[in-house]
Amino acid sequence: MRVLIHGINYAPEQIGIGKYTAEMAEWLAQRGHEVRMVTAPPYYPAWKVSKGHSSWQYQREHISGVDVWRCPLWVPAKPAAITRLMHLLSFTFSSFPMMLRQVVWRPDIVISIEPPLLCAPTAWITARLSGAKCWMHVQDFEIEAFFGLGFGSSVTLKRILTDLETCIMRRFDRVSTISQSMLNRLVSLHIPTKKAYLYPNWVDINLIRPNPEGRDMRTEWEFLPHHKIILYAGNIGKKQGLELILDAAEALSKTHPHAIFLLAGNGPVKEELIYAVKRRALSNIIFKPLQPLADLPAMLAMADIHLVIQKRGAADAVMPSKLTGILAAGGYSIITADADTELGRLVWNNPGIAELVEPENKDAFIKSIARMLDLTERFNRKARNFAVKHLAKDVILQDFERQLREIIGSS
Repeated sequence: MRVLIHGINYAPEQIGIGKYTAEMAEWLAQRGHEVRMVTAPPYYPAWKVSKGHSSWQYQREHISGVDVWRCPLWVPAKPAAITRLMHLLSFTFSSFPMMLRQVVWRPDIVISIEPPLLCAPTAWITARLSGAKCWMHVQDFEIEAFFGLGFGSSVTLKRILTDLETCIMRRFDRVSTISQSMLNRLVSLHIPTKKAYLYPNWVDINLIRPNPEGRDMRTEWEFLPHHKIILYAGNIGKKQGLELILDAAEALSKTHPHAIFLLAGNGPVKEELIYAVKRRALSNIIFKPLQPLADLPAMLAMADIHLVIQKRGAADAVMPSKLTGILAAGGYSIITADADTELGRLVWNNPGIAELVEPENKDAFIKSIARMLDLTERFNRKARNFAVKHLAKDVILQDFERQLREIIGSS
């Protein structure tokens, strides 16, 4: 198959959508398919274009069997509602001619990754001009997340944008998403059930596992044997609501003096959090940059407790990618989500894989951490078993490949 993928995020981004898109593309290439990727220079989660890449030039690379075409991108220093829109528009316009250039290559299928939704029409046009099938994969419902996180409040505007989103999606031959509640939302948007497909994020259960080989990060980072490490790893952004960690660190500093909160990652509000930690003189919070992917297994295995934190309104719009790694590592985790969200149902339907706490409930969050700190066992067998059974990379991608062959064969 000739597979053309269009999306703003790609390797070497180590977390979020870029990680999964790159792993999908590289897996397909290893299976013998011809794969091209039209994307932007890497910038996430630091919101700064990585060294060796240009914000204003077109570039071409060959990465792990995938032909990668990078398009100019404007990246705001401090992303907000308007600057995010301009950011997405810059890629929408710069990638349009590059996508049209792929028409002569005659792909068999064109895959559009949302976000950004703005790029979906380009993918659809490219598919139609080249006689290819078109597939939209929704990693995050942008419009739902935008209003859920308080960026907008107009009911009329939300309805108009949702109608536009539905109109775009219905033009695709297949629309997939990463969780059952998100699949239900596709159906609620009147996407025909025969077009809707559950395509969850995965984890390499052979790479991320309990007791992996690799760096001894506890020793390298000078943690003592009696320290309890409470880890948040990933994007440090607005929708996470990580101020909750500062409140917990302050409350637990007296009752659990050996507890250390480790925040490993980058993002637009990291500097604000660092300033707040200094202002509040919190000595039990440590910041580290995002670690190389090769060191992720060792870092996850180092933690006694993992935190998956989101503000109310975000938990049903997206399934956090960090959770798959935590489960595969057999980690004990605390998830902030309402019971009627995808994350909430995941925990309720699979008792023991994690502990659920109401979003933005400081007291409940602190009590949950305190209870988990008293555990003597660091390996959560139920979490690991869930990952092996439901999230294994090869199982999910093999089914996806079968779906690709089926949709191409129906033409």
